[in-house]
Amino acid sequence: MSELIEKTEKFVFDLFKNELDQTFIYHNYTHTQRVLRSLREIIEHIDIDKSDAEILELAALLHDTGYTKAREDHEEESVKIATAFLEDNGVDSKVIESVNHCIRATKFNDSPKTELGKIIRDADASHFGKPYFSEASDFLRKELEIQGIATYSPNEWLDKNIEVLTKKHEYYTDYAIKNWQPTKEKNLAKLIKRKKKRKKKIKTEQLKAKYKAQYKNESPERGIQTFYRVALRNHIKLSDIADTKANILLSVNAIIISLVLANLISKLDNNAYLVYPTAIFTLSCVISMVLSIIATRPNITSGEFTKEDVANKKVNLTFFGNFHKMKLNEFEWAIGELLKDKDYVYKSLTKDLYFLGKVLERKYRILRLTYTIFMIGMIVSVLAFGWALKTNDAALNDVLPAENPLGSIINDYKEIKSDKNDYTFISFIKSS
Repeated sequence: MSELIEKTEKFVFDLFKNELDQTFIYHNYTHTQRVLRSLREIIEHIDIDKSDAEILELAALLHDTGYTKAREDHEEESVKIATAFLEDNGVDSKVIESVNHCIRATKFNDSPKTELGKIIRDADASHFGKPYFSEASDFLRKELEIQGIATYSPNEWLDKNIEVLTKKHEYYTDYAIKNWQPTKEKNLAKLIKRKKKRKKKIKTEQLKAKYKAQYKNESPERGIQTFYRVALRNHIKLSDIADTKANILLSVNAIIISLVLANLISKLDNNAYLVYPTAIFTLSCVISMVLSIIATRPNITSGEFTKEDVANKKVNLTFFGNFHKMKLNEFEWAIGELLKDKDYVYKSLTKDLYFLGKVLERKYRILRLTYTIFMIGMIVSVLAFGWALKTNDAALNDVLPAENPLGSIINDYKEIKSDKNDYTFISFIKSS
């Protein structure tokens, strides 16, 4: 590598680093290096003078420096920058003129006329025949988008690349045609394959949309199925909720009755004033339990049907209560007859939905009554206990006034109320 080439590389690197806009994600120093490598690849495999090779390398390094000034006519800006740099380094005017000619030969819409122009042009477009073509293409698309020059959709950019590779680009040197053209054709084949795949996908989506719209307009089958599925699922969920509520009431009332029997009933013989509140309390719990059981108690039907019932579409085969006593072969026959008739299927589902609703109405009506009785029973029981305790306190005060010498003793017994002989003792004092 000559000293001039080294100086030029450093000059271009520093120029791009300091003055090139960061939005140039394709036309940057990386692209320049790729063009230089591709140029040297061609030079190594052709017969060319050393002076011409140096001219080409200088042109490859300087051909995109004009992007630091403007995007439009950047080749001419590159020529100005190259001329000034080469003159400063004492390069002969003929060499400078040749370098500038090579820079102008990189204009994509023009066809190169000289041999050097063809070489530099092939090097500049070498990415079409390289494995990194897809990456470079994406960077170029993004650069155009970021700079607000053009925005392409993936399909539009695909079409643009196919157009460039088939109509607007060609390799000129024998080396490029022999070594890069095959890879270019592979890249083009990938683009065409991708386009066909996209077309097929778009066509499939259009057909799906067409048949879906037609399906929705001409047949409400799917909507009907969705209706039955959602309605039946909601009914079953509501039935589970009702059963859970009934089980909660059963459990709570069972616990309450157990506590009453274990702790309160045994003390009623010496605490007569608690009989009525306890009875109210216990009765409300028992009624709540009975209603909870009634709400969840299942009703089983006959479990049999006749062939006439199936023929007349009177039996609902979706409910187990209508066939649990039938033989398997009879049930299979009936299902076969059901599936032959779409209207019979929908009619059976409608019946199932209707009777599920009737069962739910009964469950929730009884549960509402159960919760009401339980709530009223609790309130009345608490009030009754309070009234009984207040009445009992008044009775004790009547037995012996507080100012009596024995009043303090009685008051102590009123607070404790645990001794079974309270009233026996009080009666003895009164009689005395």
